Parts: sequence; C-alpha cells; structure tokens
Amino acid sequence: MKVKLAKTAGFCMGVRRAMEIVLTEANKNEGPLFTFGPLIHNHQVLELLESKGVRTADHVEGLGSGKIIIRAHGIPPQKQEMLEQSGLSVIDATCPKVTRVQAIIRHYTLKGHTAIIVGDQNHAEVVGLMGYSQIPAHVIQETRDVSALPHMEKPFVVAQTTQNAANFNQIVNVLRGRFPDIRVFDTICDATHERQEEVKTFKGHVDAMVVVGGYHSGNTQRLVEISREQGMPTFHVETEKDLDKKALSQMNVVGLTAGASTPHWMIKSVVKEIEGIRGWGETGFIRWPGQALRFLVLSNLIAGAGGFSLAYAAGVLSGRGHNLVFPILAFFYIYAMHIFNRFLDKGASAYNEPDRASFLRHHKFLLGVTGMSALVTALVLAYTVGIITLVVLSGLSALGLVYSVPLLPKTMAGRYRYTRIKDIPGSRSLSEALAWTAVIVVLPLLETGGMKWSGALVTGLIVFWMSYARAIAFSMFQVQGDLMVGTETLPIALGEKRTLRLLKAVLLLTALILIAGPLSGATNPATLVLLLPLLTLSLCIMAYEQDRLHPGIALEALVEGNFLMTGLLVFIYQALFY
Repeated sequence: MKVKLAKTAGFCMGVRRAMEIVLTEANKNEGPLFTFGPLIHNHQVLELLESKGVRTADHVEGLGSGKIIIRAHGIPPQKQEMLEQSGLSVIDATCPKVTRVQAIIRHYTLKGHTAIIVGDQNHAEVVGLMGYSQIPAHVIQETRDVSALPHMEKPFVVAQTTQNAANFNQIVNVLRGRFPDIRVFDTICDATHERQEEVKTFKGHVDAMVVVGGYHSGNTQRLVEISREQGMPTFHVETEKDLDKKALSQMNVVGLTAGASTPHWMIKSVVKEIEGIRGWGETGFIRWPGQALRFLVLSNLIAGAGGFSLAYAAGVLSGRGHNLVFPILAFFYIYAMHIFNRFLDKGASAYNEPDRASFLRHHKFLLGVTGMSALVTALVLAYTVGIITLVVLSGLSALGLVYSVPLLPKTMAGRYRYTRIKDIPGSRSLSEALAWTAVIVVLPLLETGGMKWSGALVTGLIVFWMSYARAIAFSMFQVQGDLMVGTETLPIALGEKRTLRLLKAVLLLTALILIAGPLSGATNPATLVLLLPLLTLSLCIMAYEQDRLHPGIALEALVEGNFLMTGLLVFIYQALFY
C-alpha cells in the first residue's frame, strides 16, 4: 500500500531539543537523573528514558543529589525556584516557544494587564503559563467561554502553543466583540500550525489518514480532530500494533502524520506496517518493485554495488583501466563489513531503522552466511592478486570487525567513557570513509607497477571525500537513534547545523577536486562526469534539510544511487569517447 508521509510529522523543535538534552545527560552517566514530570506525552519514549536510568519525579522530597530537568512544557516560576533550592542541579529544557509565551504573560501582567489563555486548563503547559501571571489569569477553550469572563480594562490573549489555529482565531473574533481594545498575541507554535495546515492538504489525495502519537497528547488529538473535520477517515494510533489493518486494506493510498512528541522510529514502524498491507485492487506486480528495492537496501547489496561502481570509476580515472578484480573485491568487502557491523550494532538499528532491525531478525541466517561468504571471497581474490594485498585486506577486515566490539572487559568498562572504537565522537563517518578509500584506492596501489601517482592521489581524494559525504549524510539521518544508544556521531558531537555546514563544505571541496583533476592532467576528462552524481547527492541533502525527504528506504536508496551512477557514467563516457 502506498503511504504519503507528512513533511512535518514527528518531533517538533521543542520536543527534539528536550530529548537531546535528556539523552545527552543520560549518556554521561554522571549520577541520578530526573525529569520534573513526564518529559513529553508519549509512553514509549518515557519507557525508553526509564530504561536509560532517567526517572520521572513529581516532587523533590527524598531525591537527594543529582540532576533534574524541566520538561518541554515548562513549569510555574514558583516550582522552578523550589527546584533550585532543593540542592539538585537544574537543567531547563522548556521549549523556547513556550518561554516566549511565559515572558509575554509576565511582562504585561506586571503592567496591570489581564491575561486570557486559550488552552486546556489542566495541560502542563497552561499550568506553567498561569504561574507567570502576576494577577489571576483566565483560561478558556471555546467561544462560548468568552461570555463567562468578567469585565476587564486591559485584557490580552495568548494561546497554548499547541492550540488549534482555527479555534484560536474564532475565539479571538468573539473576544474582540466583547473587548474591542484587546491585545492579541498569536503564540501558536509555527510547527503546530504547519502540521495542522498540512493535514488539510491531504484531503482529496488520500483515502484515509493515520495519525501517530500518544492518546494523551493534546497536539496529536488536535491533528485527529482536524483530519476528521476534513471528512477523511482517520485512525489515531500509538504504535503499529494499533492499526486497523482490515479497514486500511480497503484503501489504496494512506496519508500519515504524527504528533510533536512522536519519535521517528515509531513513525517508521507504522509506515512499514501500512506498506505491508495489501491495498484494495493492488496486485503483486505493482508491489514487486518496492519490495525488491527494500531488499536491496536492507540487505546492504546496494551499498556493496555502490562500492563496486565507485571502484570501477576510480580505476579508470587513475589510469588503471577496466580491470574488474578490484571493483569485485570492493563489492564483497563492503557488503561483508556492512552486514557484520549491522549485527554488532543492533541496539542502534532498533531506534534508527526499525525496518532494518526487523529485516536482520528475519533473515539472520541468510545474511550471516552471505556475509561470511563475501568476506572469504574477498580474501581469496586478494590472494590471487598478491600476498601483500591479502595481508592488508585481512588487517582491514579485522579493524572493521572490532569497530563495534568492546575492547575492555565488562569489569573495567564502567570506568571509561570510550570502550570501543565506535565510542569515539565522529569515528563512524571517518572509519567508513577510510575503509572505502583503502579498499578502492590503496589496495590496487600495493602491487601495481608503473602507477601514475598524481592520478592515484587525486582519485584517492575523490573517493575519500565522496564516501565521507555519504557517511556524514547517513549519520544525520540516524541522529535520534544514535542519541538513544549513546553513539557520539558527528551530528551529536558538532550539532546538526554545524554538521550540515561541514557536509556542504565536503561536497564543495569534492567538486573542486573533480574539476582540478583533469585540468591539472592528473586524471582523464572522464572525471568531470562525476560532477553529476555529486550534484544529485547534494540535491538529496537539500531535500532532507527542507523536510521534503524523510529518512527511510527511499532516501537511503537515492543516496546510494549516486554511487551506483559513478561507474555507469564513467563507463558510458569511455564507450562514447574512447
């Protein structure tokens, strides 16, 4: 079944920021860690945090020492003062959008204005907002509540950040009828407004909507309400287990959005489950291409094929010609290393890529056998080339296998922050790029005479920076899951914005090298054709940055497709001009 995923689905900025703060602190293992009240309205996320030692506290009595984090919804200033006097270290994870509303209420009520808050009186955010009012505030939810308000000289109105925009506007119109001079502050979060508006755009384009999020999440409930108001059959689910597959099987295209407190792995799990439902009138022939692509991506065959293609291009560009031994060797090595590291890193896969984690479980034997066979085949090929190549490839294989393996015994592991190579911040992206460069460029140099070293150097730089860009891109797609398992990738160490700037710099540098290679005579003119896959790779990154593409099978296939393109373009160029 086809699923149309909303661009705005999932964590909003405030929730994501709060989650990153909590997970970063949890991964430090520096003592007791608490959140003052539930961090967000999502049971699955709260269970995850509890498994990492993060406890929810509704009061500070008896907590002793440690850190306590103020949740995204914020709290009244009186409670924050109480926390700060408790002896606990206080970390404020209040959403900046909520902080702005708090500041507005404090500023105007200090001047004698009366606050009217449009929202749910019992919601944690509204409770916190009321605490910032220097005089009693009034909370209303519907237009009919306006008539019950007392007379006010200088009223102003704000909104709970996750309010329904249409409802807020209707209430404001009624308020203006009663209080002509009322000040209006539209404090509905942009992300909330955007996802509510996006739900409306699905009307007429899907047969039904699925909204993923906690049953007690206010912003998720409002998405459900808006969807139903548009006349679309709407299903509210917390996890993929809640899907009404019988009802969905009568559909052809299903739209999917998610509340602001819904993590990406839950969205991916629901998408996978819906895609597995055979829709009305859907034939096996229509489903086959998608299933084939999914198998190629999840089995890592597409990654190995990308390595083969890039190795073929590198051989031609560096002057080695069309010898296929090293491209084939690269295919088997890269495929094997991806398989083994996926198995060794199952914890991250469960959160980053639930579809891949499920695939690994169901095809464990097949992948294990083919992975081991691929590694043996690569070593045999290396032996046919020469003993030096065999020794070096054996060393690379050993390094690849120990990347995710603890290097210290369990009795010592708790004393040190870094117990595996993968624990070193940013090591994953760099290790992948170095491994690709070693097997694609360095191995062929070991026993090849008469090599043009300038060509080999430029080709090595091209392969390294392209594979480094690939690795950085995938680390960005997986940042939420990596935070949850404590893997310090580049986006976690540098922050996503800085990492994105670094990625753009890497792509630009690669383009300059691609242009400089043939101009300097180090590589042949075929090098220039690699500007096309570099451009399409950049477009993939831009689409991700603008939320036009979400992490998943399609995006991963598009990124890998750029590497498949490298060898094909070089082959076509050679066939046409040589």
